[in-house]
Amino acid sequence: MKTITKATLELIREHYNKSIKSVHKRIIVCAGTGCIANGSMLVYEALEKAIKATGMELFVELELDVHDDKKKVHLNGSGCQGFCAQGPLVNILPEETMYVKVKPEDALEIIERSILKDEVIERLLYVNPVTGERSRGQLDIPFYKLQNRLVLGECGHVDPENIREYIAHNGYFAAEKVFNHMTDVDVCDTLVDSGLRGRGGGGFSTGKKWHLTRVEKSDKKYVICNGDEGDPGAFMDRSLMEGNPHRVIEGIMIAARAINANEGYVYVRLEYPLAVKRMRKAIEDAMDAGILGENIFGSGKSMHISVMEGAGAFVCGEETALMASIEGKRGMPMPKPPFPAQKGLFGKPTVINNVETLAAVPLIIRNGASWFNQYGTSTSKGTKTFALTGHVANTGLIEVPFGTTLREIVYNIGGGVTDNDGKVTGDGFKAVQIGGPSGGCLTETDIDLPLDYDNLIAKGAMVGSGGLVVMNTQTCMVQIARFFMNFTQNESCGKCVPCREGTKQMLSLLDEIIEGNGTIETIELLQEVGKCVKKASLCGLGKTAPSPVLSTIEKFNDEYLQHVLKKRCATNNCKSLRNVTIDIEKCIGCTSCARKCPVGAISGEKKQPHVINSDLCTKCGVCNSVCKFNAILGF
Repeated sequence: MKTITKATLELIREHYNKSIKSVHKRIIVCAGTGCIANGSMLVYEALEKAIKATGMELFVELELDVHDDKKKVHLNGSGCQGFCAQGPLVNILPEETMYVKVKPEDALEIIERSILKDEVIERLLYVNPVTGERSRGQLDIPFYKLQNRLVLGECGHVDPENIREYIAHNGYFAAEKVFNHMTDVDVCDTLVDSGLRGRGGGGFSTGKKWHLTRVEKSDKKYVICNGDEGDPGAFMDRSLMEGNPHRVIEGIMIAARAINANEGYVYVRLEYPLAVKRMRKAIEDAMDAGILGENIFGSGKSMHISVMEGAGAFVCGEETALMASIEGKRGMPMPKPPFPAQKGLFGKPTVINNVETLAAVPLIIRNGASWFNQYGTSTSKGTKTFALTGHVANTGLIEVPFGTTLREIVYNIGGGVTDNDGKVTGDGFKAVQIGGPSGGCLTETDIDLPLDYDNLIAKGAMVGSGGLVVMNTQTCMVQIARFFMNFTQNESCGKCVPCREGTKQMLSLLDEIIEGNGTIETIELLQEVGKCVKKASLCGLGKTAPSPVLSTIEKFNDEYLQHVLKKRCATNNCKSLRNVTIDIEKCIGCTSCARKCPVGAISGEKKQPHVINSDLCTKCGVCNSVCKFNAILGF
């Protein structure tokens, strides 16, 4: 079987660097899921066609070190570049020009002007929604320049399906180092010293987890990469697997060396087909190159990795349920102890880390523990990726050091809060939901809170996987609580009564409030049931399911009280609590609303102001849609 050495890695790196010098221009088209959904592959095809039409030599993969006078263009796709709101994205190197919202019909102009004439196409540059200024490249855009993209550093730059390009960016050198020049204790100690904590939930020390598994005596051990990212609005792990799969593989290899395992699994959600495809190709390419398999780097040790697709159950993000799924069983959690480090997959000691955690590991081995822990806070080292979504101008994937404030993320990186029409308002911030269904709300009083594990727990929230949903003042917090409770109730595996029945009752109580049937006692019972579910549930899903509800009750109690006492929703999002009336000053008696009302709730004489019978009105909104005079109030 083929075996690769450090010298071979160095030759590949040198060959790539020479090859890139023979290229006149490089065009990188974002090929992450978001940009693909917006048509980036059509842009790619159009660029390829336009390049060939000019007579320039096209490389889609650098193979040769050719030096002649003919202009050459290297065109390749990348993983997610993070700026999802502006996709499809096209970057021109070496000028570092970035074009946003590119369409296939822009391709010929890009080639003729930017590639052949070195001109910048102003209309394709990013426009700051607040200042109106245009930015030529990523370093000029606040969204990028205010981040510290360590884990995401190569996403959006390297071709995720080209192992040689990953090696050229110092890929697999950290794996070679741990297999040939470090002991298992050295590896674990380095991770402990770095301060890296698990990025998928509770934030346990990665190095300590590895040590606990390392000391277990067993003829077989496993490493599992948890890519079962199920939080609504979260796409960090998906983007890493799509954009830099070899970094994830290298992290798995280093974890295996640390605990003396020789087999690993990447557990990926079925809903992530592109991540599955690229992870599988990366594993195959690593096997063909001799990086995976037997006698890795001549060390005498072996490593094999398989990809398993999950069936889409949110509960399989919990480690014991995930292992049951890999074993071919129904994904349901098991009581702990024993912990996976003691008795995990197939009853053997197992380390489970999420994608982002493992992707940080090669950087730590390569650059040292002190390099990593210079970022972050005293108790939360390094950086964290967040999926920034909701009512914010610059939605996308970001990476910032722990300790960054919410203000910096929302207003500077995110570009500010938007209204429901997508316009930046300059104010209007109401809350963020952080940590997905397991997390909690932060409000305007928390806007300058440094985000780290401990500060968030003290506020009744958590880092979780890194979902960050921004909400404006037009958002009903009771509806938000119901959204997350509906999600977790549907995803409950049903094994334990507190979660199975408790979440169902909490959802029912929220429906009572939203439908105008709630009382003070409803809110009190909702809190009581939530605390019971939190305390008595078997696994993390149930223990954290009440968090969004309890958090919103605590921080938006007035809003709940308004729903149950005044039977009114200030944001007008709760249909049953809308007070639909007709403005007699604007109504001219055209009868359009009366003729279209499906329940006959509107009456009045022609050319006279009409009225709505609130007992009959179903608040369907038909009247509002047909009124040409904006006379309908309550929508």
